[in-house]
Amino acid sequence: MKKNDLFAIQDLWSEDIEYIPLMSPDDERIMNKENLPDELPILALRNTVLFPGTVVPITVGREKSIQLVKKFKQSSQLIGVITQRDSDVEDPGFNDLYEVGTAVKILKTLQMPDGNTSVILQGVKRFKLLELVSQEPFLIGRVEEFEDNRPAMTMDDPTMKAIVSSLKEMAGKIISQSSTLPKEASFALKNIESPTFLVNFIASSLIRSTEQKQHLLEMKDFTDKADSIMRVMSTELQLIDLKNKIQSKTRSEIDKQQRDYFLSQQMKAIQEEMNGGNSDDVIADLKEKAKKLKWGKERQAIFEKEINKLQRMSPMNADYSVLLNYLETLIDLPWQVYSKDNLDLTHAREILERDHFGLEKVKDRIIEYLAVLKLKGNMKSPIICLLGPPGVGKTSLGKSVAEALGRKYIRMSLGGLRDEAEIRGHRKTYIGAMPGRIIQNLRKAKTANPVFVLDEIDKIIGMNVNGDPEAALLEVLDPEQNGTFYDNYLETTFDLSHVMFLATANSLTNVHPALRDRMEIIDLSGYLLEEKVEIAKRHLISKQMKEHGVSEDSLVLTDKMLTYIIENYTHEAGVRSLEKAIAKIIRHIALYIVEETPYHKELEKKDIEKILGVPMIPHEKSINNEHAGVVTGLAWTAAGGEILFIEVSLSPGKGVLSLTGNLGNVMKESATIAYEYLKANAKTFGIKNEVFEHWNVHIHVPEGATPKDGPSAGVTILTALTSAFTQRKVKDKLAMTGEITLRGKITLVGGIKEKILAAKRAKITDIALCEDNRKDVEDIEKKYIKGLRFHYFSDMNDLVKFALLDELVENPIDFTIPKKNGKK
Repeated sequence: MKKNDLFAIQDLWSEDIEYIPLMSPDDERIMNKENLPDELPILALRNTVLFPGTVVPITVGREKSIQLVKKFKQSSQLIGVITQRDSDVEDPGFNDLYEVGTAVKILKTLQMPDGNTSVILQGVKRFKLLELVSQEPFLIGRVEEFEDNRPAMTMDDPTMKAIVSSLKEMAGKIISQSSTLPKEASFALKNIESPTFLVNFIASSLIRSTEQKQHLLEMKDFTDKADSIMRVMSTELQLIDLKNKIQSKTRSEIDKQQRDYFLSQQMKAIQEEMNGGNSDDVIADLKEKAKKLKWGKERQAIFEKEINKLQRMSPMNADYSVLLNYLETLIDLPWQVYSKDNLDLTHAREILERDHFGLEKVKDRIIEYLAVLKLKGNMKSPIICLLGPPGVGKTSLGKSVAEALGRKYIRMSLGGLRDEAEIRGHRKTYIGAMPGRIIQNLRKAKTANPVFVLDEIDKIIGMNVNGDPEAALLEVLDPEQNGTFYDNYLETTFDLSHVMFLATANSLTNVHPALRDRMEIIDLSGYLLEEKVEIAKRHLISKQMKEHGVSEDSLVLTDKMLTYIIENYTHEAGVRSLEKAIAKIIRHIALYIVEETPYHKELEKKDIEKILGVPMIPHEKSINNEHAGVVTGLAWTAAGGEILFIEVSLSPGKGVLSLTGNLGNVMKESATIAYEYLKANAKTFGIKNEVFEHWNVHIHVPEGATPKDGPSAGVTILTALTSAFTQRKVKDKLAMTGEITLRGKITLVGGIKEKILAAKRAKITDIALCEDNRKDVEDIEKKYIKGLRFHYFSDMNDLVKFALLDELVENPIDFTIPKKNGKK
């Protein structure tokens, strides 16, 4: 562009022009002729360096800068811009500014919506700041021109052509490969004719560092300045090439299954370029933990194999977390980690006596185990099954045993368990695979010899579509096999022989025979009345008072009142209902205390009935002996002992036997055996054989809605049948239990303690039993069976003679059979 007048770019600037014209060599010569005054108003810039010929928009916010722009925005006078050394200085002085700056012209001012003022500046020529002559209302400095050492070469010189070509080529590469620079800059770069403006344009647009820009501004020699710019651009190009190399390497490692972790692989490639990659902290931590384990060569080999596989696997691989979880499980298991047993027998007895009343067999078994362990130093732990009705303390006993031994306590409920994998675990190839609950609990306990309570072992669901959990337990509960227990998830064996397993069950009827054979069964009978009173006094009352925040002196429950509560408000073998009743009483007392209502601390019968209501449990009463064919029997249920009545009714007929009362198969068989035995031995009991052909027999057990079954009603049915056919009275307040054979022999039955408890509640005084059950009675403390008389028999004839009186009932049945001609 050629002009006679001084070139001013603002002459071409208007609202309709959206670009800035590029400077030609002629334009540069015209601009360099402009005179620089001795003093210039100074505009201090932060982090911005302005070069001659370049156009830069800036935003002014300081008061002095705004005043300067307002004064000179309509003027063609030059102003000086100079960069601050420290951008944090709010009001810079002479020492806060660099020495060399650029004289500029204000091309345009714009008022922004946020209230700030933007100014478009064009650099004209450089100056050197000598001093500041004024600081108000804006900075004014005394300056002198900072002349360039003009290029000695012309554009026709090959060296100049090479410099310009190299600058344009390197700058073009940077612009094309940069994501932050506008692509239009490449077009502008190609059309720059002035070497000096080219250098200033590149320095202003492509150099990032403010210090580097200021250094280039202060350089006088053109060649040196061009060399410095090329060195900076060369470094930038190397960084870009390295970035592209890393990205290219990353892309080459990605396949269809690895697209999701592109960024992760990119970071990995960067680390490899920097220092060869960092060690995986997780893997290093696993290896460090593995060194401390004493788990044998087999597990060490498995660990090494899997950890090497993990090292080769990407963290974003779907199998990475599966393999990591497996290794963490393997590491966390207590391989040969055992807690030290407390072998103080006295301490063990104190703990067991403190927490539980009675249960002598279990306590003795634990003490025996400790004694053997103390002598031998090491032994396989027993597999004990605590068998008894609900509420007798089977589960809580496990916790006391753990405390007595000084071991960790684990409880695993088996109620409703239907999946074999819950015991043996899933193979780790399955989605969501995990170890079985045996291994999981050992991992939490962190010891390989805890007390492990398998609660409700009789509630496991047997063979089903998910396998057979009972069969899976066979290995767990076999002392000869559980030393090499195999979990599917671990894919190796774990030693369970030091674990003390305590199983609990209400009944062994549904337990697999093979599983039952592997356990040592200890019967926990229901509590007698006196035992329940002691348990309430020692444990239940104090426990409930503590839980309800009531002091011990706020309430007195005497033995008499506890007995009344047990007899009238509970109907169980254990003490759960008793504890609930006591808790209800204490809550009522708490209400009195809070409301400050007067009450009797020593509760009486009327107070109990006011709190608990009308007695819910009807008293079990023995029947009198006024009726023939009615005998009191004793039965065992899961809730404890019960009394039941066997009733026999005779009616004229053809000798048909009828059974009612919701009887099970075993009781039906007992009734049939008793009836057939009576017919076979009719003469022994003084009964004519033809009577059976003319009288129908109806055997009934009251409360027909309740299912009844079991092998303990044979003697009772036979006694009732004999009483009915002989019309003799049964001895008053007598109850009996036992089974008979077709030969009339009496066989032993179970649940004697519970049956005795039921007899005491019913005010029974005499109990007839099998001779073989004598030992069961002798195991019960004498004070608990005081007032009861026990009679033992081996033959049914002897029992019938004892049970039936010679006295006939009132209005006995006439068994005379009428003859066909009407005569007797």
